[in-house]
Amino acid sequence: MNILFVVTSHDQLGDTGKKTGFWVEEFANPYYSLLDKGATITIATPKGGAAPIDPSSDTPDASTADTDRFNKDTDAKAKIANTHKLSDMNPDDFDAVFYPGGHGPLWDLATDKTSIALIEKFNSQSKPIAFVCHAPAALQSVKNADGTPLVKGKKVTGFTNTEEAAVGLTDIVPFLVEDMLSKNGGIYSKKEDWAAYAIQDGNLITGQNPASSELVAEKLLASLK
Repeated sequence: MNILFVVTSHDQLGDTGKKTGFWVEEFANPYYSLLDKGATITIATPKGGAAPIDPSSDTPDASTADTDRFNKDTDAKAKIANTHKLSDMNPDDFDAVFYPGGHGPLWDLATDKTSIALIEKFNSQSKPIAFVCHAPAALQSVKNADGTPLVKGKKVTGFTNTEEAAVGLTDIVPFLVEDMLSKNGGIYSKKEDWAAYAIQDGNLITGQNPASSELVAEKLLASLK
C-alpha cells in the first residue's frame, strides 16, 4: 500500500495575525493506523518543505494517544519538516490519497491547481480519495470527467457550519465547508457537533471533524484490501 498524504502549506489564519496549518490529530491517527498495517506513506505539500502545524492542535486539550506518539516520533516529525513538493508527485505511484484537515486547506488546497488535477486523476483511476474535517475544502473545484463537480450526487460530510461557529471562525474563513459541499451538489450529512462521523460513497471518503479521523482511516484501509 503506497499512500500519498497531501498536507497544507498555509499558515496564516486570514488577517487575524494568528497561525494555522494542519491539525495534528487528523494527520497522526490515519498516519499510524495505516503505517502500522504496513503502508508506505509519502507526505507532500503545495510548497514542499516544512508543513505548518496548527498551534491550536498542539495543546494538552487536543492531545490524543496518536498526537503523543507523533510528538515522540523523530522520523514522522522529520517527514513533516521536509515534505515533498506536490507538483513532483505522480498519482500512478500511489494506491490512495488522504488529506488531513486544519484550517490551512481552505486557503491553499481549495484552489491549488496541482492538487485539483491530482484528485481528478486519482478519481478517474477509481482509487480511494479521503478527506477529514476541513480537508474536503480541497474538493471545491474538483470535477468529474463530464465537468460536473466531483461531489455532485455523492454522500459527503465535513466540518459543520455550527462547529465553525463554535470555534469563532465563521467570518474569518474564505468559505464554510458544509455550505460549499451542498452548493456543489453534494448530499451532505452530519452528526451532532464534535461527534465521530465518516461516510463513504464509492471511492470518496469524508469525515466530519478531528474525532472522525480514525473512522476515515478505517474506511480507507478497508478500501485498499
